[in-house]
Amino acid sequence: MSELSGRRIVLGVTGGIAAYKAAELVRLLGKAGADVHVVLTAGGARFVTPVTFQALSGNPVWSDLWDPRVDNNMAHIDLTRGADAILIAPATADVIAKLVHGIADDLLTTLCLARECPLLVAPAMNRQMWEHPATRRNIAQLAADGATVVGPAAGDQACGETGMGRMLEPDDLLEHLIAFFQPKLLAGRKVVMTAGPTFEAIDPVRGITNTSSGKMGYALAQACRRAGAEVVLVSGPTGLPAPLGVDRVDVRSALQMRDAVAAALPDADVFIGVAAVADYRPLSAAEHKVKKSSTELTLTLTPNPDILAEVAARPDAPFCVGFAAESRELDAYAEGKRRAKRLPMLVGNLVQDGLGSDDNQVILYDDAGRHPQPRAAKTVVAQKIVEHLAGLLAIRATRLAK
Repeated sequence: MSELSGRRIVLGVTGGIAAYKAAELVRLLGKAGADVHVVLTAGGARFVTPVTFQALSGNPVWSDLWDPRVDNNMAHIDLTRGADAILIAPATADVIAKLVHGIADDLLTTLCLARECPLLVAPAMNRQMWEHPATRRNIAQLAADGATVVGPAAGDQACGETGMGRMLEPDDLLEHLIAFFQPKLLAGRKVVMTAGPTFEAIDPVRGITNTSSGKMGYALAQACRRAGAEVVLVSGPTGLPAPLGVDRVDVRSALQMRDAVAAALPDADVFIGVAAVADYRPLSAAEHKVKKSSTELTLTLTPNPDILAEVAARPDAPFCVGFAAESRELDAYAEGKRRAKRLPMLVGNLVQDGLGSDDNQVILYDDAGRHPQPRAAKTVVAQKIVEHLAGLLAIRATRLAK
């Protein structure tokens, strides 16, 4: 199931140059399963035509407050009844001011005033307009009135200047909307986690590593963030972008990863060790590239630290979740690892089921036993892991309260 399946979204498009991005946003929302209904202001129609949005959404586009296509001639009422949210992107300074002061002089502002669903606003304007005291007051009041303000971002602007005021990119807006609907099961929690492989240098260009893509760890970081947690992701080398809202710390070696984890742990409620940390590293790395020869090359390896075990053994240890990727006898090895490291929860999978791929099949282990999960995309698996983790945290909190 797509992440917005069954969601009905009203998208307001107003008169800013960022309106061209709204076309891509409609496409992404539809791909995520949403039923999108576009309300286009007169200003927005100067940048993108209704035909474009109708083609991308598969639904009629609305502009006229007096549109007779609605039986009762009340599009401003009917469009929001049954809608899950209104998202205005781009939201100009003019429209934001109207929303704050209850001005209803077109279809979009009128339906916002008559809405029974949440309102999200993605500001887009010149940096001086964004920094103007009137806009700052309006944004603060809009948030105080219950709207969710997403963005803006800083960067190059159509006027040729650089600064705050750019509308967020369509994929970021999509992520904000998906996160908006997620239950905040980890609200107020700080989660520190590791992901990806480590790279243990042999010389300046060669090293010992593995085929971990980091996809499972990054999906879990995203799921924790969507669930309301503050997330610090200590990542080995991957080609993946940091999930929106996640604080990523880039490292290469296991020793660097241990140091970064230690620095991030204060005040952490949860530690999740997803990274495929190399078990060994060369005892010493060559200063210069080792040249090929006809003789055998011998490397002396020394064990790397067990980061998860070290964190779990701390007197102030957070709730620790481990991962075990095995090639056989998953139950025996995974549960053995959980008990040996005294972990309240462990996620296990066979390497052939998940390593490097976009989906995974896992079994969750805890004191109550094993909990097999169906094979699914790693984003879905990550959400299930978060739900299970949140349940265990709630049980622990109840016990501590007694």
